[in-house]
Amino acid sequence: MKISQKAALLPALETALKDLGAKLARLRVARGLPQRLAAERAGISRNTMSRIENGDPSVSIGQVVRYLAVVDQTRALVEALQTEADPAVRGLAAREKTKRARALSDREMKRYDF
Repeated sequence: MKISQKAALLPALETALKDLGAKLARLRVARGLPQRLAAERAGISRNTMSRIENGDPSVSIGQVVRYLAVVDQTRALVEALQTEADPAVRGLAAREKTKRARALSDREMKRYDF
């Protein structure tokens, strides 16, 4: 049984996808690119371009990235991948930094015993 991507999507994520699509469409229009030309440059169909701009969750990430490369010169994607400022990522880095690969052996423990 085929599952509808839209039916499996949380309402908040559906809204976020529609907002993203609207923002991307606005970027495209601001740059004076008609859908047909932007789709051609991205190597996707005009129908897929329209689906991205309408927030369709079944569009592949590769198609969205190609769209971004034409409309936004990947600025949005690069910003999304800059995770250093994310508190969860900083916490993970701190936990990884303090982890030992293995516990100290008895001999090693004696060396550090004062």
